[in-house]
Amino acid sequence: KKVLPAVFAGLEEDIYCACKYIDTVVHLSSWDAKPRKNAIRAGRIEWDHVLPAWVIGHQRQCWQAGGRKDCTENDPVFQLAEGDLNNLVPAIGEINGDRNNFAYGVLSPEPSPMYGSCSTVVDFKARSVQPRPEVRGRLARITLYMSQTYKLALSTKDKKLMCAWAKAHPVDDWERTRDLRIVRWQG
Repeated sequence: KKVLPAVFAGLEEDIYCACKYIDTVVHLSSWDAKPRKNAIRAGRIEWDHVLPAWVIGHQRQCWQAGGRKDCTENDPVFQLAEGDLNNLVPAIGEINGDRNNFAYGVLSPEPSPMYGSCSTVVDFKARSVQPRPEVRGRLARITLYMSQTYKLALSTKDKKLMCAWAKAHPVDDWERTRDLRIVRWQG
């Protein structure tokens, strides 16, 4: 997490609402985003695992032996996956918390806003998150990368959705820059 500010330098905006941030302070007014219920957490940036650590861990033996703590302490593959810079993105803290370990999905073509004018929505009952369209390709490619790199199973439905999003939302210059920076830091 110490190198992530350098990876994202020049595009200091959170993944879910495109709100600007400086250090860890979110400027919600930069995108007319509003807290759903936790203004303190909404005011800070957190580093969200695109493919949640819970998903990674549940496919590892260490999780059954002792949960995330055991995986973090004893499983080198989990340690690499959990800290993989490709899988970490800046997120408004409240949305990161609301997202929990929910999968990405399609909920509605015109969802009712939850966070002011931010178009990312969380369906707590369905345990699903629909990210704003502008970042769906990025999130899909990160998910597919993590699945392939760490041999993590995705459901057929999730894999089809991620492939569709990756195709519909091509790589842009910012994503290329980010990827080059990650290669410099992590290989």
